[in-house]
Amino acid sequence: MLCITKRASTSSMNKAQSMSCRNRWLIVFAYAVAMAWVEAAAVLYLRTIVHRIEPWQPNPFPVIGGMASVEVAREAATLLMLLAVGMLAGRSWRSRLGFAAIAFGVWDIFYYVFLKAMCGWPHSLMDWDILFLIPLPWWGPVLAPVLISLLLILWGTLACRLEQTRTPVLPELAASGVGAVGAVLGLQVFMEDALAAARQGGDAIRNVLPKNFHWPLFCAALFLMAVPALQLLWRRRSSQASEKSGSGGVAPSQEQTYRAT
Repeated sequence: MLCITKRASTSSMNKAQSMSCRNRWLIVFAYAVAMAWVEAAAVLYLRTIVHRIEPWQPNPFPVIGGMASVEVAREAATLLMLLAVGMLAGRSWRSRLGFAAIAFGVWDIFYYVFLKAMCGWPHSLMDWDILFLIPLPWWGPVLAPVLISLLLILWGTLACRLEQTRTPVLPELAASGVGAVGAVLGLQVFMEDALAAARQGGDAIRNVLPKNFHWPLFCAALFLMAVPALQLLWRRRSSQASEKSGSGGVAPSQEQTYRAT
């Protein structure tokens, strides 16, 4: 009877934790959607002021007063806010990063959704956009950051669901290392043209207009970035399989519990 009571208590506790995680996921999702609207509105104002609703055109970064430094600081503040909500929502280091990744992915996708609703841009997923300015301008088709955002949401969700699960350190470190290599490779693809123009000074960086996106290299980077998510997915399935085999694959029914009592 004690064993059955303990099992029921553990099951109830796990269910409560799962519901709590789901609620926190929804709150982070709502926060990120709201931030996406604010981001889209701010970008719309800025691009209207400089007459650059579509960023891919000559002189994409017209210098007006001190707006350049203000915009860089705004981007840094936005990233800090997304990281902060992850730190508040999570209960372990993995889930904190997971919630931050979810917030970033949802924010980035809905940013384009809202910008499309506000001004009709982007016209398609293949339109070029300036993704970030830190440390150099990132250029890429809209589809590229959307794919990364979907991957971040997937990894973040898996990380949050496993926040109470202890996992072997070495496999997770190895997967994270591979993912980091993919992230660096992706950054190189996004900043390739800006890096090439960096030798010519700031004016050349501001005026660079990329013409080709290295999709094969980006796909390789995306695959490497997906390794941590695949590792967590494999770990979750292995854990579920172990739980099923440990209980004989069949959970005790309510009638069986009463009889045992």
